[in-house]
Amino acid sequence: MKFELQTANPDSAARAGKITTGHGEILTPIFMPVGTAGTVKGVHQAELKEKIKAQIILGNTYHLYLRPGLEVMEQAGGLHKFNGWSGPILTDSGGYQVFSLKEIRKITEEGVHFNSHIDGSKHLFTPEYVMDIQRTIGADIIMAFDECPPYPSEYDYAEKSMHLTHRWLKRCIKRMNETEGKYGHTQALFPIVQGSTYKDLRKQSAEFIAAQNQAGNAIGGLSVGEPAEEMYAMLEVVNAILPEDKPRYLMGVGTPENILEAIALGTDMFDCVMPTRNARNGMLFTTEGIINIRNKKWENDFSLIDAALDNGVSNFHSKAYLKHLIKCQEMLGAQIASIHNLSFYLWLVGEARRHILAGDFVSWKNKMVKKLMQRL
Repeated sequence: MKFELQTANPDSAARAGKITTGHGEILTPIFMPVGTAGTVKGVHQAELKEKIKAQIILGNTYHLYLRPGLEVMEQAGGLHKFNGWSGPILTDSGGYQVFSLKEIRKITEEGVHFNSHIDGSKHLFTPEYVMDIQRTIGADIIMAFDECPPYPSEYDYAEKSMHLTHRWLKRCIKRMNETEGKYGHTQALFPIVQGSTYKDLRKQSAEFIAAQNQAGNAIGGLSVGEPAEEMYAMLEVVNAILPEDKPRYLMGVGTPENILEAIALGTDMFDCVMPTRNARNGMLFTTEGIINIRNKKWENDFSLIDAALDNGVSNFHSKAYLKHLIKCQEMLGAQIASIHNLSFYLWLVGEARRHILAGDFVSWKNKMVKKLMQRL
């Protein structure tokens, strides 16, 4: 994997770049649709490519490990062939999912013992095994196994958790160095910065992660309940330390305004379930603000969902029609809303990139943040 930093913005830390993988190029800043179980919910791969203009999607190690399982994944030739997506794929390590199973998991130095949420069966994720799983899934970018501390966390817990993540990272790197990919393309490992909302821990973790000299770096443990201003403060600390010549991935973030502010602080890659999850519940992110399509005010509004998005859905169907579909719980309603929201997110990072290249990102961002937060 290669990363080329194409330009930085003169009045902020915002940057535009290009990641080259074995399955194609990714222009940054970029948003990555989340495909937890091998699919972005309600969206066909052809729509991801042609309507949404996605450049990279995510898979989830925990869920794919449990279903369909590694035997099926290997027989298929990896996730690319299994789900028919020919572009780059990133897999998370399953650390966040295991973190969320706090009632049925136990964290030790060895790894994490947990019970499947599906059938209660017992499993053990070690750093080494998680690397093997992701080798089998075959993603272009794979994440180190980490512990994601909750918010709020006591300082002592956050510090111990951070050091555990660092020790696990060393084991991940060792395993990656002594194994090969299975499907003929390179797999890049991204370490994860932790440290909760403590600046000194974030600084220490960022320095440790930077020193590992991996192909890219991720920032985890944010957007887990802390105020947005604390998240931005942590990003400012971390991005000042992580190397400029490597992509920076903020995991699990977030709202449109979160993404724009994080771009201004020097972040390149984002993912979140919010566009599709909120879409299924009738919340639309548009170029003019937020719409709750369930509200009665849209019942007789025959204007387009969002004429600014040239995707054959938002600029074809009316708000009244989408409201009708969502109200009737028609599957097409969730599908149209999901395509719309993902298209908007990809449009947003594309516009951010355009303004970074033009040199007027900050003024554009400040106007957009106000507009995107308003309820229509």
